[in-house]
Amino acid sequence: MRTAIVRRTVLLLPLALVAALAACGDERAGGAGDRSRMSPPAASAAPHPRAQEVAAAWSGSGAAEQWAAGYHPMSPIVQLPDGGFHSAADRLAYGMQSARLDGELPATAPPSGQARFADGTTLTRPHIPARAAFRGLFGSFDDKHHLTVTGVEPGRMTLESSRGPVTVPAWLFTLKGYDTPLKRAALDPSKLPEPPIGPARGLDPGELGQVQQVLKFSVDARTLTVLSTHGDCDDGPRVAVFEDGDSVVLSGSVAGVKTDGPCTTALRIKKVTVRLDRPVGDRVLLDASTGRPVPYGEGFGRSPTWS
Repeated sequence: MRTAIVRRTVLLLPLALVAALAACGDERAGGAGDRSRMSPPAASAAPHPRAQEVAAAWSGSGAAEQWAAGYHPMSPIVQLPDGGFHSAADRLAYGMQSARLDGELPATAPPSGQARFADGTTLTRPHIPARAAFRGLFGSFDDKHHLTVTGVEPGRMTLESSRGPVTVPAWLFTLKGYDTPLKRAALDPSKLPEPPIGPARGLDPGELGQVQQVLKFSVDARTLTVLSTHGDCDDGPRVAVFEDGDSVVLSGSVAGVKTDGPCTTALRIKKVTVRLDRPVGDRVLLDASTGRPVPYGEGFGRSPTWS
């Protein structure tokens, strides 16, 4: 029987995931991290039986139709100036969401805009005002560490979505000292569909746990990079894949859980590389535990699609 050392940390998981993204490795949430365990483990071979149930529930469902018709970003909705930030100070200011506005924000914006997909189809979505975009990017000001925004104008940007590359309206923020703008997508993503199957119940998280986020996604890719969780006394997370013609279902688990001796209750978050039999294409990427689409994660947490 394991004796747990009571050193439990109350975790707000999205914030823990942001910390993991910033560290780019296997980190203890709220701790120093284990630099000896940086290599992403490969996906395991056997998906949980629940994965097939989730795939069957989604196949031909109204939720699948709603998902396929929507605008769901799967890459950053913010694109930095060409070449990124010039200095550690500017990177710090951006991470702090600290900026001074030296100019005027556009007072008006169209009520809606069009997302244009690579196949030529379009989708109309509500347009985000410039002020809301600015506040979302730069919600604070620190006199010592800040960027200076000297202008904002409308434009367009291309990003990855669940339907492949998509070009959308964007706000272009001119930053002092930079020749190219910082871009922020200006369309509201589509609402997530209600899943046709509920979350798994009564299963040990080591047997079937949630795949937290996908960090690297392309409809043309046969590999995905995802975040999954594990503890201090195991051999790390595993992510198995079930594929059919309509969906790709990921099953998270933990390998080599040790049942004897003391162990902390610390949570670790690790990148896992998932290999597919064929590119994602127009299939929906699902989590076997929750029965929902796997959210895309970016620097400040989940994409607005997933809020």
